[in-house]
Amino acid sequence: MGIADALGRNICYLRVSVTDRCNFRCTYCMPSAGVEWISHQEILSYEEIERIIRASARLGVYKVRITGGEPLMRKDLLPFIRNVAAIPGISDLAMTTNGSALSENAVKLKEAGLTRVNVSLDTLKPALFKKLTGRDMLAKVLAGIDSSYHAGLTPIKINMVVMKHVNDDELPDFARMTLDKPYQVRFIEHMPFQTAQGKNEKLVPFSGMKDILAAGGFPTLLPESHGDGPAQVFRIPGAKGSLGFVSPVSRHFCEECNRIRLTADGRIKPCLLSNQEYNIKELLRSGCTDQELEEYLIDAIWHKPNQHLLDDETTELRRGMSKIGG
Repeated sequence: MGIADALGRNICYLRVSVTDRCNFRCTYCMPSAGVEWISHQEILSYEEIERIIRASARLGVYKVRITGGEPLMRKDLLPFIRNVAAIPGISDLAMTTNGSALSENAVKLKEAGLTRVNVSLDTLKPALFKKLTGRDMLAKVLAGIDSSYHAGLTPIKINMVVMKHVNDDELPDFARMTLDKPYQVRFIEHMPFQTAQGKNEKLVPFSGMKDILAAGGFPTLLPESHGDGPAQVFRIPGAKGSLGFVSPVSRHFCEECNRIRLTADGRIKPCLLSNQEYNIKELLRSGCTDQELEEYLIDAIWHKPNQHLLDDETTELRRGMSKIGG
């Protein structure tokens, strides 16, 4: 069991950004003008992060996901993974990564105690990959997925942000990845971090994605249990893997949300798509006791918003994905 918020949602999942640095420059993640990196002094130390995770685990959190930026860009990540994996109560330790450094790290991550990986991959076309990420590294990412599969970092989830007139024609190609391997491909609706929801011109809703898949040769999708995540999960008949649809815009799943986030600069965000934040770093560096830390987390979770801000066209999110964590 996790910690209950004011609506009775069971919060058992903590997403932890260990860095805002990334070697990619994905257009939907970073603003076109670029970003100013968080200073070394403002980034939480590994020891500080571990203390927050330990407090969360004592309160019932059992699932932790390491994110960035690109988490594998932070020095000495493997010892940190090993320490987190050893925290009593943490039974599910995963990572979201762009996959560019997985080939050389997959086995080491598994040995350190990482359970599985999610790989962000928005196209299978080399030229478009370079355009979207600013890097010519598609082959390296695909090799990283293969290395993770053989290392046992499974089930592997592949996260594709679907963008109208950009990569939506590739949905059938991504679906084919699930036919012969037990990959879990996740199609994610484009979220307008930099603009109001009403200007989300790249949105392809869940219904539109299914239409594209049907036209591409996959008219039948068999529903499956979706577990404790936000995705609606389906399987192509006979496929080894599955397809998930994450639809924060067209289908709210706020009432099912079981997570909070810790940003690299030490803020607790009870909701990804809200401006609400709690400066837990300030508390940590004031010399707080473990009890005070736990009470702070309980209070932040209790005030978790009822729902996100994507429907409010008058309010824009103050921080983009690169500053929050994937």
